[in-house]
Amino acid sequence: MTYRILIINGPNLNLLGEREQSQYGSITFDQLKDKCIQKCKDLNVNLDFKQSNIEGEIVTMIQNARNNYDGIIINAAGFTHTSVSIRDALDIYKKPKIELHISNIYKREEFRKKSLISDVVNGIICGLGSNGYILAINAMHELLSDGN
Repeated sequence: MTYRILIINGPNLNLLGEREQSQYGSITFDQLKDKCIQKCKDLNVNLDFKQSNIEGEIVTMIQNARNNYDGIIINAAGFTHTSVSIRDALDIYKKPKIELHISNIYKREEFRKKSLISDVVNGIICGLGSNGYILAINAMHELLSDGN
């Protein structure tokens, strides 16, 4: 079976490679996207890889995913710590969801240590750099294959 997954990237992730390389590495957004697309091809998974700096657009992506995707991987970036609306949309989405962060949010500023979305996702991957995306894709493939 071919699964459809959606990776949602939140604010400022379009600037990967330019911003805070000590936290996020030197990979660009387009390089990360290509890496994820290739991994999904290897697993026979259809991938849509999206980014928005606008909270409402991310909520709409999640709402629309209910009928179009088998799973969501989300790096909500700064909205992780502030958006009840994204959390509520994820809670409504009853299929597998993985929260993802490039940096280890628990080793950063105090306000970043609280995720509003962690309690409505199947799992969390953080602190493993851009490789976390590949791990999340693998984990999502396993969740979907196992029927969880």
